[in-house]
Amino acid sequence: MNILKKRLYYLFILGGLFAATTSCDNEEKPTPIEEVLAVKTVAPASGPVGTKVVITGTKFDTTPANNTVLFNTTPAVVSAATATTLEVTVPAGATSGLISVTVGGKTVKSAANFDLSARAVIEKQGNISASEKWTKDKIYLLKGFVYVTSGATLTIEPGTIIKGGGVALDPSGLGKGGTLIINAGAKIIAEGTATEPIVFTSNAAPGARKHGDWGGVVIMGKAPHNRLASQGAEGGISGQLGADNIADDNSGILKYVRIEFPGIALTAGNEINGITFYAVGSGTVVDNVQVSYSGDDSFEWFGGTVNAKHLVAFRGWDDDWDTDWGYTGKVQYAVSLRDPDFADQSGSNGFESDNFSGSGEPATGPNNGLPLTAPVFANVSNFAFTGTPHTNTISGSGPYQSAMHLRRNTDISIFNSVFAGYPEGLRLDGANTLAHATAGTLDLKGIVLANTTIPVRGDRGATGVSDAQAQAYFGATARKNTILTDVSTLLLNADNFKLAGPKFLPQATSPLLKDAVWEGKGADAFFTKETFRGAFGTTDWTTGWTNFDPQNTPYN
Repeated sequence: MNILKKRLYYLFILGGLFAATTSCDNEEKPTPIEEVLAVKTVAPASGPVGTKVVITGTKFDTTPANNTVLFNTTPAVVSAATATTLEVTVPAGATSGLISVTVGGKTVKSAANFDLSARAVIEKQGNISASEKWTKDKIYLLKGFVYVTSGATLTIEPGTIIKGGGVALDPSGLGKGGTLIINAGAKIIAEGTATEPIVFTSNAAPGARKHGDWGGVVIMGKAPHNRLASQGAEGGISGQLGADNIADDNSGILKYVRIEFPGIALTAGNEINGITFYAVGSGTVVDNVQVSYSGDDSFEWFGGTVNAKHLVAFRGWDDDWDTDWGYTGKVQYAVSLRDPDFADQSGSNGFESDNFSGSGEPATGPNNGLPLTAPVFANVSNFAFTGTPHTNTISGSGPYQSAMHLRRNTDISIFNSVFAGYPEGLRLDGANTLAHATAGTLDLKGIVLANTTIPVRGDRGATGVSDAQAQAYFGATARKNTILTDVSTLLLNADNFKLAGPKFLPQATSPLLKDAVWEGKGADAFFTKETFRGAFGTTDWTTGWTNFDPQNTPYN
């Protein structure tokens, strides 16, 4: 009996041990610690703009665009992504500092600074006679006039910085500021992106830059114009316009490009503009180009057929949009914001349009004056003054004049555009110009003039155009033009005229968002038939690629 009890006791003990062991095996194992967003390493830890950088960490998004990477405060494009690695390129405008990564609203930073080193500087002078490529890991310094000659193509990577040397750096000793000149038969392929624009800027240090520090960009093509074949360019640039008459000539691509502090004055009345197009053909692509602080005109077209969209003229010295010598291209979406304290001795205008240069020439001029200067502009906004315009010289060399000075037999047309704060709105100058307007080949429709001292006037010459004639033309009901005494009626953004970081979108109830007119030349297929007047509807196309503070931007 005792033996049986002992056996039962041992079986009971063994059963308990088995049960305990089984119970332990069925318990849940500890849950691993959940991964969180983190930056572990950055390699390399230093380098110039354009350097490829790999960031390792945890919880990155595998879709590159869903990761936001900042080098200090400058965004970088994420080219590849896994859950543990991000590949990025050091962006133009980056400064030394921490790298931050934001995913799903959460942000983490690197443990140590990324040190930005200066890019190597490559000096350029004389002729570029063979095709070459400029890359964003270097800075290119223009010394004197630099020509890309016929047959050569200059390709410029997105994010590349090109600096224009001042007159002291001219290797010829002739005091010519650095200028890039694309000769007829040559090409420039400068195709930046919204996140990595190509920047032409001053060689001066931040805070020391000024209007006209260097020459600018000049493109010469083979499209029609109305000058002699032997006609040369302004500013002492070599070469002649020729007589090729190739309407669709292709000089390349300018896309997402900024040109800052150009427009050097060589002698009185002999300047280079921010960007100058000589007989450039319609095969050339021009889109998203900003010219800032030009010492002469921001944009000027001498003949040619080239079209353009999304242009910005910022704080220029002289005219914003100057058309001459038979230019017949089309432009849509263009905005100008002026510094009220700077204007030219000649009287700065928004538009200045001529068919010939004056100087005693007859209206027909060389080449029979044909083709007539007859571009078509649409959706343009020119902003000069928020209050009563003033015409006195302050920091510049002269006064403001007209939003539109149309003269010397021009046949320009302007649609659905707004001009605010000029002493004069429209100056219709010359009997031949009035004749074009009356015939309808010069066409102004859907125009809004606001805050102008003299909204519309003629040239007041003995054989020219009277104020009454100009006013009768502009005010005809069919033209659907508007004159306002108070710009606030337009319900613009409160920061529309703000020089440091303007905001151009009109308010949701602005009258500019309706009543656009697309008749006659405005019906051309080139134009997107927007409902709004001025350069902006509900989309700010200047976002991302423009810079409204180039004075203080480090370019190294």
